[in-house]
Amino acid sequence: MTRSLQPAKICAWAAAGLLGGLIGCAAAVLLTELIKFSLASTAGLSRPWLLVLPLLGVSLAVLILFGLGKGQPVQTIAPLEDSKPKAGGSKASWYSFPHDIARADLTGDVVNASGAEERFPWNLAPLRALAILATVGLGAPMGTESPAAHVGVATGSWLGSAIPGLRQLVRPLAIGGGAASVSALMGIPLVGSFFMFELAERRRIPLTAARAAAMLTGGITGWAVNAQFNLNLIRLVVPKVSPAGFLDAVEAIVFIGGAAGALTALTGEAIYWARGWRDRPLARLLVGGGTLLGLALLIGWLAAPAAAFGPGGTAIVWAETNESSPARLLALALLRAGSTTAAVLAGGCGGVFVPFLAIGDLTGRVFAAPFGIPGDLAGAAGAAAGIAGGYRLPLTAVAMVLGVGGPEGAQLTSLATVVVAALSGLVTARAANALSSAMRRWRGGAGSARGG
Repeated sequence: MTRSLQPAKICAWAAAGLLGGLIGCAAAVLLTELIKFSLASTAGLSRPWLLVLPLLGVSLAVLILFGLGKGQPVQTIAPLEDSKPKAGGSKASWYSFPHDIARADLTGDVVNASGAEERFPWNLAPLRALAILATVGLGAPMGTESPAAHVGVATGSWLGSAIPGLRQLVRPLAIGGGAASVSALMGIPLVGSFFMFELAERRRIPLTAARAAAMLTGGITGWAVNAQFNLNLIRLVVPKVSPAGFLDAVEAIVFIGGAAGALTALTGEAIYWARGWRDRPLARLLVGGGTLLGLALLIGWLAAPAAAFGPGGTAIVWAETNESSPARLLALALLRAGSTTAAVLAGGCGGVFVPFLAIGDLTGRVFAAPFGIPGDLAGAAGAAAGIAGGYRLPLTAVAMVLGVGGPEGAQLTSLATVVVAALSGLVTARAANALSSAMRRWRGGAGSARGG
């Protein structure tokens, strides 16, 4: 393409990002509002219901994805060449999963299609939306951001595939839809833009001016929709007080960033293992569901039954409104991490962004009382650290910190915490991978020795 055509392409992709953002975030907001309505309707039920409903939701998701859905799911990194959905295809294509994808892995689809958004499996989005509504809407410890991104990208990709005049713009339509959906969910313009950028970086997709334009217009569109309709789709803790002094800030940065980054990184490794565990769906459901129920009982005993219900906001509210020891808060963070991993293992269909926010928030509050750090600052810094260390999205975490606001000292503390958490998460994840590889080699050597 000649230089003279570059401005025209950038403008076209920006306009497509705007259009995809409007359509995509409309679909994502509708799904999220349905989830919120379901959670609000069930959150006040008695303890037995709060224990049973998440397990029921995951079971329904497994039934939807493995009963209505077809194919054998195997986690993969790269998309197949023939995986591109076709508009107007057979009815079976709307519920038949390719043999190389994990049916509940929403972020994986967004990553795999980066740079080739026309191959996004938008035809499977309706079935996944039902599974998302069952999983998250009935209180399983999974979140709404990956569903929002998935639905937004799927809607944009479908729009470009279904309308012949837009087929050359399917990529910016999908990019804008994903960015807008996440920004509408969070109410912060650049969060969605950086979310899509950092997911694409996992496949080393070059950031061109045109892709950047689609990401930016999509993110701003989602934020504008949130502001225009005064949406309240996710609760973020806003720090109100800065650290008392420089040493207090350093303590918060080092301890909260290091601990929250490490814990969420380990949780991320466990979730990746859970997604890749190959076994029959029923076996996964029995093991994961039983673990999920047992952890919910422990959380109810340690804190309150409501603290085990939903993506994690109720656990944060419990921590804000109850005087708790650091040990109890840390135990609650660990149990919430285990619950989300168990839900993934069982076959739940949802995101981990919000659960990581909650795990990071709770971990941050562990250090509030011992070091004299304000609770809201410890929670906000820990939440940002969870996204940087566990989800490995440091730029998204920075955009979230700046968008949430608060006193300048509190923002600077949270930004520095993000840096420490990103490094802590990276070191922890590499150490976990090295240990896992060493154990596999040891097992392989032991098996060879027995065979000899």
